[in-house]
Amino acid sequence: MADSTEKKERPSYFKGIKSEFKKIIWPDKKATFKQSVAVVVISVVVGVIIAILDYVIKYGVHFITSI
Repeated sequence: MADSTEKKERPSYFKGIKSEFKKIIWPDKKATFKQSVAVVVISVVVGVIIAILDYVIKYGVHFITSI
């Protein structure tokens, strides 16, 4: 019965974080560069698409309101 009343030791919060960080597989420099370039390119492409859609919608609204 003495065992059930004693508190069990829990691992420290920071020890848990440290052990989880050891499991992370960090990307190498080449992979990080390729992913960064992909993000920039996709952002520019999406920005251009949004700009084109904005222009077309603006022209369409202007055309409809001028009738």
